[in-house]
Amino acid sequence: MKGIMIQGTASDVGKSLIVTALCRILANEGVKVAPFKSQNMSNYTCVIADGKEISRAQGIQAEAARLIATEWMNPIVLKPLPSQQAEVIYFGRSIELLSGRDYRDHFYEKGLEAIKESLDQLETEYEMLVIEGAGSPVEINLTDREMVNMRVAEMADVPVVLVADIDRGGVFASIVGTLELLNPGERQRVKGLIINKFQGDLTLFEDGIQWLEEKTGIPVVGVLPFIENHMIEVEDSLSKEVEVTVERITADERYENLAAEMKRHLKWDLIKDIIHQWGGR
Repeated sequence: MKGIMIQGTASDVGKSLIVTALCRILANEGVKVAPFKSQNMSNYTCVIADGKEISRAQGIQAEAARLIATEWMNPIVLKPLPSQQAEVIYFGRSIELLSGRDYRDHFYEKGLEAIKESLDQLETEYEMLVIEGAGSPVEINLTDREMVNMRVAEMADVPVVLVADIDRGGVFASIVGTLELLNPGERQRVKGLIINKFQGDLTLFEDGIQWLEEKTGIPVVGVLPFIENHMIEVEDSLSKEVEVTVERITADERYENLAAEMKRHLKWDLIKDIIHQWGGR
């Protein structure tokens, strides 16, 4: 299977929205594409077939890809609870409450099995995956047992595009610092950079793009604008939802508008080359 993984330099850099747009862009080009996120930590969930529960973000991404969402697209959801515990949703069903320590010490192998089973299942049904990472791929205290970023990219054997949020400031340090903390094999997997939430005159950032590409040796495959009122529900608990008054439009129109706006600011042919030149699983 071919695919691509969208990872971020931090939480809430726009990974979910970018994956949503990519799913619609590829679907519009006739690709049988599906979203995937191995594990979500979120209280934002939706109910799918047979009463199963997955993250709302993957439900939205499936809809953008013109699919009916399944538990294979998001096999693990952790719903945070008080006292440093979380409810574990496993293949759409609640199975237990675990502390962070218990989850890390006792659930890791089971989680990897779920991810492999899901990837194998999706490979039988779809031509391509757009995979979403979680948080940052260089949380050093967690990387030995992580199953949301580079471990997943390795299991699926897909290239990675790294996304950074310029609106927060520190975009150069966040990109270079993230790349520096990856091991050589992981670093080799990163084939593109996306600058997200850009506001202002893009010509004033051209020197910044050139610097990043020369410093990292990785092409900037898009500088995406800060898209206000996109009306695609947020997933991350750090995100802030803003109430707006807008003309009523359908969900399908929202996905089309989002995809068109993002594609306009992406080097789309280069992204497709990154996907197809990688070689697949």
